[in-house]
Amino acid sequence: MKSDLIATRQAVQAGRLHPQDVAEGCLALAQSPACNHVFMQITPDALRHTATRAGVASSPLAGLAVSIKDLFDVQGQTSKAGSVVLETQRPAQSDCLAVARLRAAGAGLIGRTNMVEFAFSGVGINPHYGTPAAWDALSDQAVGAPGQPHAPGGSSSGAAVSVATGAAFIGLGSDTGGSIRVPAALNGIVGFKNTARRVPTQGALPLSTTLDTVCAMTRTVRDAILAHEVLSARQVPRGQQPLSGYRLAMVKTVMQDGMDTTVTRAFERSLNTLRAAGASIDEIALTELDELAPMMSTGGFSPAEGYAWHRDLIGRESERYDPRVLQRLMRGAGMKAHEYMDLVNARNNWIRRMEAALLGYDAVLSPTTPITSPKIIDVAPGAERDAEFFRINGLLLRNTSAVNTLDGCGISLPCHAHGELPVGLMVWHGAMHDDRILQLALLLEPLLQKH
Repeated sequence: MKSDLIATRQAVQAGRLHPQDVAEGCLALAQSPACNHVFMQITPDALRHTATRAGVASSPLAGLAVSIKDLFDVQGQTSKAGSVVLETQRPAQSDCLAVARLRAAGAGLIGRTNMVEFAFSGVGINPHYGTPAAWDALSDQAVGAPGQPHAPGGSSSGAAVSVATGAAFIGLGSDTGGSIRVPAALNGIVGFKNTARRVPTQGALPLSTTLDTVCAMTRTVRDAILAHEVLSARQVPRGQQPLSGYRLAMVKTVMQDGMDTTVTRAFERSLNTLRAAGASIDEIALTELDELAPMMSTGGFSPAEGYAWHRDLIGRESERYDPRVLQRLMRGAGMKAHEYMDLVNARNNWIRRMEAALLGYDAVLSPTTPITSPKIIDVAPGAERDAEFFRINGLLLRNTSAVNTLDGCGISLPCHAHGELPVGLMVWHGAMHDDRILQLALLLEPLLQKH
């Protein structure tokens, strides 16, 4: 795996590297075949300008490359959210708050990354601008056999591949049902979804105002902590507790249902590795997870809140939408007000019972996704593949979306071995457990890397 941001920053500060040289290396990767369909827009001048600024090396991000999902306002750029519907919109007049915080910390903005249209899928397919091929950061090669690329996961598809290939050190993205953790898992990198309220969403095009979370992908946990500190404008305390001091849970049902062979092998190996290192892992029932599907039977928050934002656009330009995204948004058109309020109340009640069930545990361990990345050809645009696409999309988002419904936080850590398709281990809990999750992830990361 390529060097992370912190190691590169240290080399810059020690005079072993110059930010300009690092910037040119990132730009070369961004323009290479590995990043085909990754960027909507590359901004070499912006990155080079930041890299040449005096004193940038002493800033937290040291002028190093950060990619921005096409969901976020950047001054002077048009936010299209991966769609052709918004391509004629006027450029943003100012940076959204997340981008402004990254700039203030010394980020060099390398460009806008491709994404699923309007952030509404976990597979990563974009029929308008092409689909990036998943890239395994561990092996530093494309995922899948030559000529048979695999889907990158979504909706932050380009952001994930930009980090996995080395074109960016941080990929700014969003997570409404798994859009950070799913692509992180499928590209063999780290994706941290903080508690939603930790980072403001102003200046980001919304999908679900209830669930949207601004967060990032990185190559290592320590970089994930740094990115979170910048985005949330707060410090994460560094813990000193040994692994044996954490009480961990593992849910056998629901989150392990339908696991494929590769995920099963990687997940079981990870649990055995952590137990051998002194981790205490209890198997718990957590039957509350069985309630999620019935709770969302009327559509869920994303279709309802997404349709509320899109309804005028759909009325004018529905034929220009990705048909799969439009189909999901239209589920929200039929939700009645009392059904929406029932969903809000049911979720609040469910959160209280989930928090009670997890009381005393520091984190829950589960596969980030129960399956590895599908081949792009199997889920490419086309009505004849819609059934398979929606089946895979549901599986990819099943585990991660539970954490969003919980208003929780979670991190995906790569846990596959060389030669295996990328697999993620998700470490998660409820709201405001961010620091504990990150502290634990620092301990787990080197143990998982042994394989």
